[in-house]
Amino acid sequence: MTVTREAVLRALGDLALPGGGSLGSRDLVRALMIEGDSVRFVIEAPNPEEARALEPVRAAAEAAVRALPGVASVSAVLTAHGPAPKPPEPPSLKIGRHPTPQAGPQPVAGVQRILAIASGKGGVGKSTVSSNLAVALARQGRRVGLLDADIYGPSQPRMMGVNKRPASPDGKTIIPLQAHGVTMMSIGLMLKDDEAVIWRGPMLMGALQQMLGQVAWGELDVLIVDLPPGTGDVQLTLCQRTRLTGAIVVSTPQDVALLDARKALKMFDTLKTPVLGLVENMSTYVCPNCGHEEHIFGHGGVEEEARKLGLPFLGALPLALEVRVAGDAGTPVAAGEGPVAEAYARLAKGLVLGGMA
Repeated sequence: MTVTREAVLRALGDLALPGGGSLGSRDLVRALMIEGDSVRFVIEAPNPEEARALEPVRAAAEAAVRALPGVASVSAVLTAHGPAPKPPEPPSLKIGRHPTPQAGPQPVAGVQRILAIASGKGGVGKSTVSSNLAVALARQGRRVGLLDADIYGPSQPRMMGVNKRPASPDGKTIIPLQAHGVTMMSIGLMLKDDEAVIWRGPMLMGALQQMLGQVAWGELDVLIVDLPPGTGDVQLTLCQRTRLTGAIVVSTPQDVALLDARKALKMFDTLKTPVLGLVENMSTYVCPNCGHEEHIFGHGGVEEEARKLGLPFLGALPLALEVRVAGDAGTPVAAGEGPVAEAYARLAKGLVLGGMA
């Protein structure tokens, strides 16, 4: 008996599809060829994913055609009309925009206290103090966040040993990272290692606003904000737009550093931001070989300045090779043991007992 095209199409037409409908109703049969007692055809799905799901239908189609009188062999091939659907792209998150208007200084959701760590000039170890103080406070049992607000020169990712890009499930909320018991965020986590931030003031202000308001900080006892050196846009934005607990000013003991520290103190006074105290960094150097103590940058200058201004002197931190090595390695020295870690522990304990952290 001669096999006809109509008979084959009738046999295939009523075969049900997994998603509903049939081969006939969805018109998926293509390239039907009949040569004597051999039948070949193609079942064309919309995409590769649906084609894989139609494998049982392909086998059933071969069986249905093979059952027709006069058919000796059947070959059915599955194919797809279009490419596989692309996976949804993760929401894009852009840091750096013009700031949005707001009515006065605002708190950060879930954060009880915000401490700004500032300096009048660069090179006095402000970022080192910030990361180590954050870790030391975490070791005191506090829930601590660390925000690297030094937009042009972010160093906290390296110091805290973090290089993963923060997630953003909806393109708006930023999920911060965790390191050494501290919740942290930095613009450096959003950039390549050699990528520079080339922004004007409004972009800096907008970025800081985003990292304070869009980061899911969770419930924190204290958020440490590592400010850039000087008295610029970031400092102005933070003080005017965020409800700060206060600022801690870091300086080395020599007169040149203290000149700039006074400018930072004057800025906070002008902006009505409480100064919680001063910290003297690189106060003393002890030779690891002979134990000789040397005051390379002078000694006691910051404590004397605090006395003159009637401000608390929060403590002196040593100059030590292990601080630099630990920071470069991504494990702050305060996370370990030894004299330097103890100095940071004393500083953290003083802030906790004083109700500042």
